[in-house]
Amino acid sequence: MDYGAALDHLETLINYEVRPRAGRVAGLSLESAQRLTAEMGDPQRCYRVVHVTGTNGKGSTVRVTARLLQEMGLRVGAYTSPHLVAPTERISVNSEPIDPEAFGAAIGDVARFTHHLRMRATWFETVTAAALQHFADVAVDVAVVEVGMLGRFDATNVVDAQVATITNVGMDHTDGVGDWRLAVASEKAGIIKPTSTVVCGESDPDTRDVFRAEPHAAMFERGRDFRTERERLAVGGWLADLHTPYGRHSDVLVSLHGRHQLDNASLAVATAEAFFESQLSDEVIGEALANVKVPGRFEIAGREPLIVLDGAHNPDGARAAAETLNEDLAPSGRRFLVVGMQSGRDVAGVLQGLEADRCERVLCCTAPTARGIPAAEVASAAASIGAAAEATGDVEAALDRALELADADDVVIVTGSFTVVGAAKVALNAS
Repeated sequence: MDYGAALDHLETLINYEVRPRAGRVAGLSLESAQRLTAEMGDPQRCYRVVHVTGTNGKGSTVRVTARLLQEMGLRVGAYTSPHLVAPTERISVNSEPIDPEAFGAAIGDVARFTHHLRMRATWFETVTAAALQHFADVAVDVAVVEVGMLGRFDATNVVDAQVATITNVGMDHTDGVGDWRLAVASEKAGIIKPTSTVVCGESDPDTRDVFRAEPHAAMFERGRDFRTERERLAVGGWLADLHTPYGRHSDVLVSLHGRHQLDNASLAVATAEAFFESQLSDEVIGEALANVKVPGRFEIAGREPLIVLDGAHNPDGARAAAETLNEDLAPSGRRFLVVGMQSGRDVAGVLQGLEADRCERVLCCTAPTARGIPAAEVASAAASIGAAAEATGDVEAALDRALELADADDVVIVTGSFTVVGAAKVALNAS
């Protein structure tokens, strides 16, 4: 199957990332993914695995961890989601995305197995199986795998993690009813296997007890076993001292915007050291953290005006984006917000987190998926918290409107959904 045929095939599959979904955790199952990978010979058994879940920071933690393992001389596969522009972004080896030809071949292989089994795998199950098979085909030493949703019933959970990493627990993929935090934690804890070393970034004691209760081999916890100290803003990122389960690293530069990325970096270093069961050298950590890139996470896409792309889609992520803008960049000009969201999100909570009421104008668009909330609804929510908002249709129109209004010293923030960020990248590259 070539790349075009692979994309056509994926279009025929159910894709819960872009289509509204009835039912919640109770309706999920791992049976289909297990059946498919078993028929393929369980390719995920051919290499060691670091499995990463959490509400926010998964993508950054995966990329930093993969870079650390790569700097140690390993051949490293990384599987992330969602993608911004092309699905090939999700599968990489040693920081290089899979080429379209190999992606097409991998999807074609999976399609043949699903046809043989007479099963209808979802979009995510198919791409996950393709990634796991590709990593086996190219003989990676280790794969760093990001959970798509929650964990226990996520298609990626066919792996047995040597290290199971939890970033945090926040309000996402939940209706917020009852003791939702413990319920979400329970589902995320499902990636922990009896032989796993757990690296837990969640700091709430009650929530952390959920992860402690899952059978595991060893556990490292934020605050007790790893932490950051002397955090300070630096040119091109943040500096901090990292305390890890195996040692201390001073004056580490993390070349990413946002104080919260120090938490992700310390979690990633603890994960890598847990993998090796030994301390990493300062040289390895310095090289990895100084050069890591995380597309769509406070990515600077233009200047004069400053254009920032950030996939924040829940209140915690939105607050982190606003804090990063205020602390790292402290723009002197006006702020313009281009925002679109998907159904199931806390629209008002995200807008409040983004400090939409501080913006000169909020340009609301419809996220380019079947789950996209109409621009008028987003604008109404923005107006309800005191923001000057207008509905502008699609992402490109909203971005054009923001750039029309903005002066050279202003800032335009594109956010609310990774689908919105991806559409903005395409529009900016085409201009």
